[in-house]
Amino acid sequence: MSGLFSGLEPIQPDALLQLMVMARADDRPQKIDAGVGVYKTSDGDTPVMSAVRKAEQRLHDAQSSKSYLGMRGDAGYAEEIGKLLFGPLWGGDRLVGLQTPGGCGALALGFALVRAARPQAKVWVGTPTWPNHEPLIKGAGLTIETYPYYDKASTSVQFDEMVAALERADEGDVVLLHGCCHNPTGADLDAGQWAKVRSIIAARKLVPFVDIAYQGLGDGLEEDAAGARSVVEAVDEAIIAQSCDKNFGMYRDRVGTLFVKGRDADATKLALDWIMQLARELWSMPPDHGAAVVRMVLEDDELREEWRAELDSMRDRINSLREMIAACDPRLEYIGRQKGMFSMLPVSPEQVVRLREEFAIYVAGSGRFNICGMGDDQVAYFCNSVKAVIDG
Repeated sequence: MSGLFSGLEPIQPDALLQLMVMARADDRPQKIDAGVGVYKTSDGDTPVMSAVRKAEQRLHDAQSSKSYLGMRGDAGYAEEIGKLLFGPLWGGDRLVGLQTPGGCGALALGFALVRAARPQAKVWVGTPTWPNHEPLIKGAGLTIETYPYYDKASTSVQFDEMVAALERADEGDVVLLHGCCHNPTGADLDAGQWAKVRSIIAARKLVPFVDIAYQGLGDGLEEDAAGARSVVEAVDEAIIAQSCDKNFGMYRDRVGTLFVKGRDADATKLALDWIMQLARELWSMPPDHGAAVVRMVLEDDELREEWRAELDSMRDRINSLREMIAACDPRLEYIGRQKGMFSMLPVSPEQVVRLREEFAIYVAGSGRFNICGMGDDQVAYFCNSVKAVIDG
């Protein structure tokens, strides 16, 4: 009799995780690790935000118990994130949220809810998208359809093709959308394009599933939430996965939220009941520390303003780096028009290998790179290296 695990199919190693390992092992002084998706200062650090550190100290001093909070986690946290993300739409009994272990937890829980509610629904995913989207959808047992999103050659959103694909979607299908700062391309929908997308979704009775993990790192907290808000307001049903990893620097604490909007209060309550049951099966109760810290920051006027100022400085640094890279070469000019931490270089997989082996520059095989993965003093070297591999 064979062993329990002998029938498992081999797993293809995660390319980005492999890239991280290779970068850490490279001791060349000019090394640039633009593969890992974390915010870095000009010194190459990913520090704890000052408001977060102060809230952690207050939590340490005040917390009297680590007893369970329940399947919804920190209710005050979800309330504060709801206000931050939805603004005037938040409130009432048709839009509810609960804490999850990171954005991945929110996505996994949301797709599990889709599977429970409508297993025949197809999930429409833009190409390219964040690499973990498809495994999460497939892990929920759902069928994936794709719509064209970004053309690397023209460095632009393939909007006409996107629209044509979504107009073939069936009633009840789910459309996965990036709320802002598209990962991996940095190419966001503009206001007019959001309007067209939401009109198609509403007219065809599709369900938007918005993944928003970078609010505040594109144009600002309100500006970055505008697309998601407009879609949620226009439809009867919606699912939203949110993450605090990037805008609170809470990477290792895994702080996320899942929100759902139902047709009416009863439908929303039923969806929430299902979400809590599914959460019970997946992780039972989410970890408290990170969510409690975020809640404390958002509830306290002084800490909130300190956090917003630091977030603004992070966004300013990202946008400044974009401008610097865009000015290096006309072929990189498009990077200045894009948003958030990521863009895609106009390079082939073979040229990516050259960047790594000859220049100690680490980017994903697709050409995706972290804008803030380098110091200001490394931009010229980065650009000159990219130009060298493009020119051959």
